[in-house]
Amino acid sequence: MKLKSLIALPALALIVAGAATGCASAAGSEAKGVEAKAKAGQLTIGIVFDRPGISQKNPDGSFSGFDVDVAKYVAGKLGVQESEIKWQEAPTAQRENLIQNGQVDYIVAAYTINDARKEKIGFAGPYLTVGQSLLVRADNTDITGPESLNGGKKLCSTVGSVPAQNIKKNYSKDVQLQEYDTNAACVEALKSGAVDAISTDDIVLAGYAAINAGKLKVVGKPFTKDSYGIGLKRDDTTGRAKINDAIEDMIKDGSWAKAFGKNLGPSGYQQPAAPAVNRY
Repeated sequence: MKLKSLIALPALALIVAGAATGCASAAGSEAKGVEAKAKAGQLTIGIVFDRPGISQKNPDGSFSGFDVDVAKYVAGKLGVQESEIKWQEAPTAQRENLIQNGQVDYIVAAYTINDARKEKIGFAGPYLTVGQSLLVRADNTDITGPESLNGGKKLCSTVGSVPAQNIKKNYSKDVQLQEYDTNAACVEALKSGAVDAISTDDIVLAGYAAINAGKLKVVGKPFTKDSYGIGLKRDDTTGRAKINDAIEDMIKDGSWAKAFGKNLGPSGYQQPAAPAVNRY
């Protein structure tokens, strides 16, 4: 019996050590979450710098737009004021890496929720529902919707974006995709005649049409339905729950509608109903 007891002791020690290591790992993971970062007094939030009405960097270095207001509201609910926010540019093709590597705590950047992305990161929300559309030059008459992007027309979208691939897969097989790093670069290419159209979410295109009145226009009706979410680390369940609570509070207290009207009302884009938070 004594021999058996002596043999059992090392095994028991390994079990205890393993449990302790597991607890430490869980604690370490939790310590890197959004809530812990907020309690430490600062958040790094990913946004885009070039989408009028949604999220843009102003000449004075400040940031404005609906996504920016959503990001600031969520941060405030987490106990972090605007002065304690570090803004990080989050281009479409880099977002999952920025989150996974811990370079940002969460991203609010017209970030469409889809299954492929959910395999890599987590989403809170949604906080907005949109649809895909097309932006063309104001004098264009032959592009009226995705089906008319035939004959080798050149379509611009950002690197890694879903809209351009959606059109090529479901509507026009011979459309030539031109991928640029930013939507602003696509807009310049469209104005110069280097591309025939831009496709992304209608709300983003409305902002560009508004600041290029008489030069660019949105055509056709939205032909998809997509939801924007706030991206964060996949295993940060506590942070995701806190952000979901903040989104619901923003909708309930009227701040969501106020932010939408202030930032996107001037574009003429009709304010949609606030979505129900799905708690992915």
